[in-house]
Amino acid sequence: MKRGHVFGLFALSLASGSALAQAVAVSDWESCSAISADVDRLACYDRVAGRSQPEAAKAPPVAAAPATEPEPKLLSALSRQWELDDEAKQGAFLFRPHRPNYFLPVKYSNRPNNMPFRNTLGRAGLGLDSVEAELQLSFKIKALEGVLGYDDLDFWVGYTSTSYWQAYNDTISSPFRETNYEPEAMLVWRTDYSLAGLRGRFINFGLVHQSNGRAEDLSRSWNRVYAQFGFERGNLALLVRPWYRLPESDRKDDNPDIDDYLGYGDLQLLYRNGRQTYSMLVRNNLRSDDNRGALELSWHFPLIGRLNGYVQFFTGYGESLIDYDHDQQTLGVGISLTEGI
Repeated sequence: MKRGHVFGLFALSLASGSALAQAVAVSDWESCSAISADVDRLACYDRVAGRSQPEAAKAPPVAAAPATEPEPKLLSALSRQWELDDEAKQGAFLFRPHRPNYFLPVKYSNRPNNMPFRNTLGRAGLGLDSVEAELQLSFKIKALEGVLGYDDLDFWVGYTSTSYWQAYNDTISSPFRETNYEPEAMLVWRTDYSLAGLRGRFINFGLVHQSNGRAEDLSRSWNRVYAQFGFERGNLALLVRPWYRLPESDRKDDNPDIDDYLGYGDLQLLYRNGRQTYSMLVRNNLRSDDNRGALELSWHFPLIGRLNGYVQFFTGYGESLIDYDHDQQTLGVGISLTEGI
């Protein structure tokens, strides 16, 4: 074959290949234009144009979140006082606050009980000042945990002393006019039930003796058994305590009518707002005729560190044991180390 023919055939094959490629490319472009979705249509154009498709960016590995310790359980006032949750338990034979521990350097009474003693002073009276001081110390100890093999049953013992001090009365040598002593034994049953929107946390079966440690006409004392029911809802706690006075012989009874004034139980409400605590204690003899009772309001508020301010207002009968049948109003201001319940 002649050289001219060879070049002619080569040129013809190039021209036909180019025409075929042009025809295929046109058809591909037209097929891409028929795609309605923008993303898919642009991908088709890139493929026809010979552009390489970018690989999907690999997501960086997600680092595992560091393990966090669970938030500590917030304990209620009742749980801290009586170790009602596992997180609150501290074991046996440790001193814990029972009732409030406080010192009131100033306490005013509108009617000091100047004649508390029977047949001893006539009409002379004691000559008490209206302003005195008051000191209360109170603690309890868990003696047994899990009584008789029951995990929810603990045995506690407690002790409270309250002293009333005529600190500013130089005329009668500033004496302690009265001190009340109150040992207790308590069997505490931890519970968990609902009643009227409140959570029942414990039932406390107690035996308590209270006296002023004096003799003859100066003596005041009584013994009681009680059942105390503890409820809570949020920052509110409710304690209901009916009691029964253990009878004594007429010869030994220092105050046979004490039930007429101190009643047959008490009710206490506590509300916590941060480090502030508001408390109300109510007693009543539940009689329509000759009704008697008492109301005590108190306020704990923060001062410095663990030291709290304490304000206490009382009205009614039984502000102290020697005053069980004496009606008065008192207002005290001072400091408190523990709130107690």
